[in-house]
Amino acid sequence: MTQASIAPPPGSQRFYGWTVVWAAFVVAVFGWGLGFYGPPIYLQAVQESRGWSVALVSAAVTVHFLFGALVVVNLPRLHACFGIALVTLGGAVLLALGVTGWAVAMQPWQLFLATLFSGAGWVAMGAAGINAMVSPWFARRRPAALSMAYNGASVGGVIFSPLWVALIAWGGFVWASMVVGAGMVLIIAWLAFQVLRHTPEGMGLLPDGEAAPSPGTSAPVAGIAALRGSPWRDRAFVTLSLGMSLGLFAQIGLIAHLFSLLVPALGATGAGLAAGMGTAAAIAGRTLVGWWMPAGADRRVVAALNYGVQMLGCLALLLAGGTEVALLLLGVLLIGLGIGNATSMPPLIAQVEFSKAEVGRVVALVTATAQASYAFAPAGFGLVREWGGEAGAFFVVAAGIQAVAALCYLRGRGAFTRR
Repeated sequence: MTQASIAPPPGSQRFYGWTVVWAAFVVAVFGWGLGFYGPPIYLQAVQESRGWSVALVSAAVTVHFLFGALVVVNLPRLHACFGIALVTLGGAVLLALGVTGWAVAMQPWQLFLATLFSGAGWVAMGAAGINAMVSPWFARRRPAALSMAYNGASVGGVIFSPLWVALIAWGGFVWASMVVGAGMVLIIAWLAFQVLRHTPEGMGLLPDGEAAPSPGTSAPVAGIAALRGSPWRDRAFVTLSLGMSLGLFAQIGLIAHLFSLLVPALGATGAGLAAGMGTAAAIAGRTLVGWWMPAGADRRVVAALNYGVQMLGCLALLLAGGTEVALLLLGVLLIGLGIGNATSMPPLIAQVEFSKAEVGRVVALVTATAQASYAFAPAGFGLVREWGGEAGAFFVVAAGIQAVAALCYLRGRGAFTRR
């Protein structure tokens, strides 16, 4: 089938970019389901079956994320050399091999070798990879398109967190890893060769499916100044990177420990339901911002307000004192509303503050920096719980980091115009 043969006929109401969005959604489901939400479950399975220390297996999870951060920096170069379709498929293969490696490892060195495969593979299907799939197809409607694609990450958590537990209990970790890995590779291969291999230019399409650029859009400013020298000397880049890194550090720390903090008041079943409510709120929050954010809105202000909502959630959890169920649920809901936007807002900010040629590189760099930071979040917040002596200190620290993240976003307002 040629590219021309799948192009929509004149007057067709369906823009092929939305097909790409749904393909990216499915990629995100598997990417986050195996590469982000999976490692905590793999940790438990490996620790129980091998008898290795929690510290050792936890270190493997950290290596998984740190090595992924090194790979994601080079993702734009890989996309340029091999194309998004092949890189995404290659990532799926590496991720499947890596997860199976976690399951079959008999020595610690084998486990750490497996983390290199899983860490490298999942980032091709993670935030920077999804942005690279969707962005060429959209300018004006990119917020809505990215919000839909990134919602696959939350759905991946909803599906795979309980699925991994059930499959491992039924057939063992080795069997579960091989079945899920093979299924993922087959599905991603089909999407890569049927959907992701196409480009707007190859199909004769313009972004958003429009005949000509629309006036008054929120697309990147024409003639925007390019980065000069190292991006780490650019205030817009530095504040964007710090804002995303600090925000996700606080968020991942909260997610890693929140379940255990809710169990005393809600019980294991209630805490699980509350976690599910938080995930549903993440989907709703990302969708609302993606579809309803005004075209001319300052996206840095939106990102800062997003962390403001999460800070209110931390305040509610603090005031709950571990016993007030209504406040506990309110806190989970507020934190959940901001979870999705913490990932989707940085690429949208990059869209309007950097030249079109630089957006992919910028998103990859800020994503890598954030991932290298949040790899240490569970351990860092664990120390806060241990040293703080009570949950109150935990939520105060989380809110404080979120406040600094919001300030970083605000501090960079307008910096790109003075580049």
